[in-house]
Amino acid sequence: MAESKKMSLIGLTTLVTVNMMGSGIIMLPTSMAQLGAVSLLSWAVTAVGSMAIAYSFTQCGVFCTRPGGLSAYTEEAHAKSGFFLCSYLYFLSLAIANVAVAISAVGYMTAFFPWLGSSATTLFVGTAGLIWLTILANFGGPNITGKIGALTVWGVIVPVAGLSVIGWFWFDSKILAQAWNPNDLPIWEAIGKTIPLTLWAFLGMESAAQASDAVENPQRNVPLACLFGTLGAAVVYVLSTTVIQGIVPNLELANASAPFALVYAKMFNPLVGNIIMALAVMACIGSLLGWQFTLAQTAKMTADQGLFPSLFSRLSARNAPILGMIVCGVLQTAMALSTISPNASAQFGKLVSLAAVTNLIPYVTALTGLLAIMYKARVSPAVYTRNTVVLLVAVGYSLYALYACGMEAVLGGALVLAFGYLLYGFLAKRFIIQQAAVERAELP
Repeated sequence: MAESKKMSLIGLTTLVTVNMMGSGIIMLPTSMAQLGAVSLLSWAVTAVGSMAIAYSFTQCGVFCTRPGGLSAYTEEAHAKSGFFLCSYLYFLSLAIANVAVAISAVGYMTAFFPWLGSSATTLFVGTAGLIWLTILANFGGPNITGKIGALTVWGVIVPVAGLSVIGWFWFDSKILAQAWNPNDLPIWEAIGKTIPLTLWAFLGMESAAQASDAVENPQRNVPLACLFGTLGAAVVYVLSTTVIQGIVPNLELANASAPFALVYAKMFNPLVGNIIMALAVMACIGSLLGWQFTLAQTAKMTADQGLFPSLFSRLSARNAPILGMIVCGVLQTAMALSTISPNASAQFGKLVSLAAVTNLIPYVTALTGLLAIMYKARVSPAVYTRNTVVLLVAVGYSLYALYACGMEAVLGGALVLAFGYLLYGFLAKRFIIQQAAVERAELP
């Protein structure tokens, strides 16, 4: 690709910011309000940790160009079993996140269809319906999915970014002060309880290094775009969730099923609130459409390595892994059923914590792979030292975030990790056979 046709630093920074924001923010104000405005402090901790993680992943991408993303980085230090466990956990985290996004959409849809929020059963029906709707839509192939997702994501970004700017005209510091710490929690305890929620909004930052081939001067611009993009998303997150806490009283916000629609209705009128709700639903459906495709592609990539059942690799005439998508749909439906709740926010919170745990473990394994990657690439001592310092910050934050997710989520993550080792035990023999064949071929 000619250098003049490649993406600039500004273009890549915008792309990273847009990709990260997606639909992760739209239910957060409600979940954070249950702890009070003190939870806003966790943004600072998560922003620093997320930028360290994102920068470390870009360095992995710069020095390790083989396909496979996080799983490939993990394999550099933790061998083939590391590749499998990283792919397996990342696959599960995406499936859990998809259910959470579907619940967010249903939460916003209750304003138009109140019966959806009338019981746990109707909430489950709405969630499962959206999951299968977006899976069926993906049968058309990746081209259609990409076009829809690129358009609908702005349904979240425009209202959230807009609130960060114009919301201050309605902001009341007294409302924010009253909402500060209604549960009288110690500051660090309140921050810790909110870490999984704020981390949720940054999940997806690991995709920043994937565009390096299409970027001008990638060794300079990919890390910078990653940092600036993460920082840009952090600024919008902090401003929007702060301003909403100063417009909507905390008790009302903590019980809202559509927080951004509620704040726009208060700022203008119910019609504007309904428009914001419709945009949020559109964005969630578009985001879910894209993530369903990403989930199926993650399974396909792992199946291509001989680590998932071969059915995930089968493609239709339109290049869509239909069988794999159907299996993913059954898995997500089971997850939605297992976390069933009459309250969208409560179910959302459970899923976010479990998604964070199953995402953080692959983060740690991939981050530690950077040490082996840099050794193989023979980087200079200055680069090695700089990247190691950032890596330690990233891993330190990841471990703290794991702890903050709570015993229930960490226990669930530990169980699925242990089950993953059992699955790999059944697969391991094929790699022993392959290695033996390679060694025989190399004998004189």
